[in-house]
Amino acid sequence: MRTQNDLHIITTCIWLLFLSLTGCISLTPLPDSIQQQIEDGVEQGMDGVIICVNDPEGIALYSAGWKNRENQIPADPHALFKIASISKLYIAAATSKLIAIEQMSLEGTLAEYIPEVTNKIPNANQITLRMMLQHRSGILDYSSEPQIDGEAFDDYLSFAARIYDKPAVFAPNKKYRYSNTNYLLIGEIIDRTLGYSHHTYISNEILSPLGLNNTYNVPSEVDMEELMSGYLKGWEPDVKDWEFPLPGGSMIATAEDVSIFLRALIDGTLFTPEEQSIYTSVYPYEHTGWLPGYTSIARYHGDIDAVVVQFVSTSGKEIYWLELERTYKRIVRILEKK
Repeated sequence: MRTQNDLHIITTCIWLLFLSLTGCISLTPLPDSIQQQIEDGVEQGMDGVIICVNDPEGIALYSAGWKNRENQIPADPHALFKIASISKLYIAAATSKLIAIEQMSLEGTLAEYIPEVTNKIPNANQITLRMMLQHRSGILDYSSEPQIDGEAFDDYLSFAARIYDKPAVFAPNKKYRYSNTNYLLIGEIIDRTLGYSHHTYISNEILSPLGLNNTYNVPSEVDMEELMSGYLKGWEPDVKDWEFPLPGGSMIATAEDVSIFLRALIDGTLFTPEEQSIYTSVYPYEHTGWLPGYTSIARYHGDIDAVVVQFVSTSGKEIYWLELERTYKRIVRILEKK
């Protein structure tokens, strides 16, 4: 008769076999170099990979695969890339700066900032800017809702209208749930507060002071020849022309620029002490990004004092994200071994 422990061992072995067959884990030894690891990733189906390591020794860049698969153009570590939701770090930073100079308040409500949504978004008079920044508002994610007529990229509320008059996911500040609508609305709030685009503010107050000359707010600012192509699993054509110029997901940058920004976000270069305190209270110092054809991870690792940025020009189903995380973690382990 099998014991409970025997069944546990069998179940664990089956699960590990499943993970290895699907590529979620690798039973292969850790390679000696980052270059070898990303070349292994290309062999496993990643179209193009860029890695940036920003540590006290300097900035190191690596690339493998294709910048453009159709034309067989090799991956360029200096190529521009759609960083998707990593853009939210820049918006959170801009918001922290405006709060520090009292142009905005963390306790200001959505209804106060955008009165016309008061009766369209549940709990608008209770949802604060702090809750939206922290994804604790309970507001539905518009990107998971059906499109509606009249959506226009220069009218953010036309996209927010997807969730109008629909129930909240939960009561304000009761839980955490990631929602792109939060940062869509924050983009609108900043624009109204300033009287001009938050893109301009980010350029003037964040990008220019840090010398981030290869970071752009929206695709229209970019030379498309410099942009890395993007590919969907099961879809052959390049999708880099697919637009997404909405707050919280619109930005394009090189891996090096993202690494410089993230390090400045952490080490005090970007902020005054008050701004740093505000930012620390509302948002983490890392992010991942996903758009059709583009996946990215940007994190700081304090034990090795390194910012590691990973760009992969391929997106797929949820299980594919586990492969991306696996590759990233193996790269960090290679750095730790050094």
